[in-house]
Amino acid sequence: MQSGISASQELVSQFNELLASDRHFGLLVTISSEQLKPLRLLTPAAASFSSSVESLLSPHIKPNEALYIILRRHPSVPALVAVTYVPDTAPVRQKMLFASTRLTLVRELGSEHFRDTFFATTPDELTPAGFERHDAHLALEAPLTEEEQSLGAVRRAEQEAGMGTAVREIHMSKNMPTQMTDDALQALKDLAPGGPRSLVMLKINPDSESVELAPDDSNPSSIPELVRTISPSEPRFTFYRFTHTHNGSESSPLLFIYTCPSAFSTKAIKFRMLYPLMKRAVLSIAEQNAGLVVDKKFEVEDVSEITEQSILDELHPKVEVKKGFSRPKRPGR
Repeated sequence: MQSGISASQELVSQFNELLASDRHFGLLVTISSEQLKPLRLLTPAAASFSSSVESLLSPHIKPNEALYIILRRHPSVPALVAVTYVPDTAPVRQKMLFASTRLTLVRELGSEHFRDTFFATTPDELTPAGFERHDAHLALEAPLTEEEQSLGAVRRAEQEAGMGTAVREIHMSKNMPTQMTDDALQALKDLAPGGPRSLVMLKINPDSESVELAPDDSNPSSIPELVRTISPSEPRFTFYRFTHTHNGSESSPLLFIYTCPSAFSTKAIKFRMLYPLMKRAVLSIAEQNAGLVVDKKFEVEDVSEITEQSILDELHPKVEVKKGFSRPKRPGR
């Protein structure tokens, strides 16, 4: 389950700006007010990566302050590298927060844009020599197995499909035509506000590579009931209209939950990879062909990660109330 920390609109905007222009070398990101927020774009990029690291990046590396660093590292897509810099002397809470949120950063901006991610703990690792050592370490890694090569091919397909946050998007159908059965599409249409359905679960037929309706006639009225209906052993694309009351007001937001249980890892690679490849296409069909508007998206491995409290925290984040300064009373009063 994603944490309460998510990418701010300002970060998404500046990240798109980084993607759109080669003149930007990188983007610095921090965590503030329970959100991932941009600090600054590193501009303009120098003639070489090493020169840009020295002139643009080095001044911002502090010995006791954690930082996310997104850099334009490679000439071809995926061109970016995401570095989580967490120095040993940073505050303990900051170290834990940055370490636990680093995957969220990449996932929310679109993992297909990043060729590499790594963890750094010293300023020396973020120098030209440090990046060279990192490259040398990668070059010494063991040769890829056939399975790892297949996974790499799937990852490249995801990159070409333009999943996630992007300036130029390539529709999934150009790379992997996605078919959805008529009953599955009709079920999605029945999820419209006031419609006869509150739940639609979809699965992929590995033989036809089509999206089908997962048979289920339940009508859960709560998140715990919903969790009990989702398969604990196979992936599911779940659309659920969550009718609930918060602070005296009733609302029915539409949730999209993608579950991919760890037990599914024993299946054939092709079948396993169909789900992440088709996820964006399924959302696109739901929005464009069924007229649905998804209010919140979640991605988890096991259904046990889904709790009502975590859903409510995402839908209704707590607003931090800042207290004004109260002048202390004078002695004797």
